[in-house]
Amino acid sequence: MSTQTNNQSLIERLFGVGAHFGFKKSRRHPSVTPFLFGTKEGNDIFNLEQTSELINVASSVVKEAAMNGKTILFVGTKTEVVENVKAAAIKAEMPYVVNRWIGGMITNLSEIKKRIFRMEELVREQESGELERKYTKKERLLLGRELTKLNHNFFGISKMTKTPDIMVVVDPRHDAIAIKEAQFMNIPVIGIMSSDCNVKDVT
Repeated sequence: MSTQTNNQSLIERLFGVGAHFGFKKSRRHPSVTPFLFGTKEGNDIFNLEQTSELINVASSVVKEAAMNGKTILFVGTKTEVVENVKAAAIKAEMPYVVNRWIGGMITNLSEIKKRIFRMEELVREQESGELERKYTKKERLLLGRELTKLNHNFFGISKMTKTPDIMVVVDPRHDAIAIKEAQFMNIPVIGIMSSDCNVKDVT
């Protein structure tokens, strides 16, 4: 199948899921204007030819990074994207953040690793039965709550041993703190965004 045919197929799929629709023109960030086809009934409409080309470029970057053993961190904490982001990361065997972004997740990774170590320690004690032997019922209840919170916040990055080489962020505007940390650490960002986002926030 030719590149042109593949691209046309991608455009059709994007159109089929409504990927061409942006937000109301009044919410438009000026930086997205070059990527728009126009407006319809007050809503921004993306140029899907440009969109498909950018998707192909991003896909190539991600594939090459994965083949070279790079770490790609997937981020998407909006409720409607959580399951898809998590599934994509697990399929790629990469770390992910789909709950609240905790400040310092990449700018203060050494401290985050301490929390992950604590989480893993509690899991080991729970699985070995040590929690039952060492602690009272009230203490076990408190430790259980602690473990639940740690799992919620850090399970997706528990195997991330170093600062990620690339981040894929769904809605950079929503996860602005993650974007700021990536910029501070000079980590390239691939963003999936709508017309209210600042294109300059991503690489």
